[in-house]
Amino acid sequence: MEDAVQVFAGHRRRLFGIAYRMLGTVSDAEDIVQETWIRWQGTDRSRVTDPAAFLTTITTRLSINVLQSARSHRETYIGPWLPEPVNTDDDPTLGAERAEALQFAILLTLEKLTPAERAAYILREAFDYPYPRIADILSTTVVNARQLVSRARSHLASARHADVEPKHQRRLLRAFLTAAQKGDAQDLEELFADDVVSYSDGNGIKLAARIPVVGRTRVAKFVAAFAHHFWTGKHIDWVQVNGQPAAALSEEGTVTTVVVVTTSKDGIRQLLWVMSPDKLGHVTSVSV
Repeated sequence: MEDAVQVFAGHRRRLFGIAYRMLGTVSDAEDIVQETWIRWQGTDRSRVTDPAAFLTTITTRLSINVLQSARSHRETYIGPWLPEPVNTDDDPTLGAERAEALQFAILLTLEKLTPAERAAYILREAFDYPYPRIADILSTTVVNARQLVSRARSHLASARHADVEPKHQRRLLRAFLTAAQKGDAQDLEELFADDVVSYSDGNGIKLAARIPVVGRTRVAKFVAAFAHHFWTGKHIDWVQVNGQPAAALSEEGTVTTVVVVTTSKDGIRQLLWVMSPDKLGHVTSVSV
């Protein structure tokens, strides 16, 4: 059992990285990792020639099963659903070979894929798995594994090329926070792309918009309208979540909102407000 613990511990972060990218929440990912551990305990490990492959297969298949049921659960979610922010200061790639499928723009687009497409893309692009291994994990052919990744890439093409480098993201987010606190609709409009969308994930809490707000003028007026009461008493810190700069708004030491932007050369394309208390527990480490 001591050997089993050591082997599992060596792969745990990678398993969490797979499950989080598949499901978008820390608690669901941790549940998957725990269930994988239980199955690893109950396995005749003397017959497992490749523990990494075995554990990855279990984690991926469990995640696919949960994702299928999670989609029906999200139909009852109040307002827009956004991925849970996860701090990446200490682990920029979140257990993967590359920091792919972490940024919010990608995770939101992944929601539109089938579970198999999502899994194939994550295993290939974030963890650099060869196609034969992906085919084994998904119980399919190598040809089909390639097709799954290709379809996913096609869906994700616009999201992958829209974002700009983090320092520009941070400049735009800083400018947004300044204009938002002043309630200056004109300054806000100048920061937004024409097709900007504001999403508020609060699952019904007060002040969280229950429908997306779309368009430069509408989003600017929306943000300006609550300027005089929303920002009162809030302290703003910079955090690194999902591989990108974000602002953490806190009251009396408790993070109440995380603000993230998706940007392009045309300005801010997505304004993301994570306000659901259940999704803010892992936003703790403040970076200056």
